[in-house]
Amino acid sequence: MSASPALPPALPASPAVSVSGAAPGPTAAPGTASLAAADPSQADLLDFVRRVASDAELVASLPLDPEGRTWVRLDGPAGSEAWLIGWPPGTGTGWHDHGESLGAFMTASGELKENSLSVRLPTDGWKTLELNDGVDRERRLAAGQGRAFGRHHVHEVLNESPERHAVSVHAYHPPLPLMRRYSRTGPTLRLEQVERPADWQ
Repeated sequence: MSASPALPPALPASPAVSVSGAAPGPTAAPGTASLAAADPSQADLLDFVRRVASDAELVASLPLDPEGRTWVRLDGPAGSEAWLIGWPPGTGTGWHDHGESLGAFMTASGELKENSLSVRLPTDGWKTLELNDGVDRERRLAAGQGRAFGRHHVHEVLNESPERHAVSVHAYHPPLPLMRRYSRTGPTLRLEQVERPADWQ
């Protein structure tokens, strides 16, 4: 996202192209009752994004735009929310969290950088926080690399390549009830906006 979602795609804010689509979900065997699936764990979400990221045909089918992020919504495991996202060179999400949702993402092509905070922030009642030294983490995730994260994870995701698109797969459970967007100046983190699903759909 050009400092804008991972989506969701945390999340796309205002991409140049939005494509809707869905991967086929699981079906019950004929003549059997459908049982409610257990909520997926971080490991389940990571396994799902790994499998989708390895589907070269699906990854190649994502329309890419030179200006803004593009995405396709997928059916995630056990009712989770999932996205296939294309990142033009030099784009990113800005700092954000995913509310109460667990998540995972995997780079399918290109390379993404994740900056994150290794501290759980209070979820309500503040507008500005001063972060301590040592809470910043940086990961570079090439194709086939990804990570899972827990609730209240605060991060930004970037495609720092000056010339190459990246494509990634993201999954969240429960489906994102909200996203908080932040600005960052040195150690100061400021809550700027709370987005609801209606804001990005």
